[in-house]
Amino acid sequence: MQRSTHSISHRDLRLLRAAADGRVQCSGGVEPDYFVDGIPCCDHLAARALARAGLIRADRPAPGLRVTVHLTPDGRDALAATGALAPTLTAG
Repeated sequence: MQRSTHSISHRDLRLLRAAADGRVQCSGGVEPDYFVDGIPCCDHLAARALARAGLIRADRPAPGLRVTVHLTPDGRDALAATGALAPTLTAG
């Protein structure tokens, strides 16, 4: 079940933004641990809820390894709907 933008907390927004910036990793496993900038995430419940809601996902399954976490299209839409996602800059 996807979260609505109204139920996304400030902590969720920070995690989504960090994932958009490529700063989040997770460990493999059924209930992965999440890391932001290499430091264990203080709110695993929020990170896991975002994953279950389909807003973030790991690059690939990798039990025992840390892999980068990215926003899904739904996660990008949720972040953009809050105004927290800066437009992508392109070289021109």
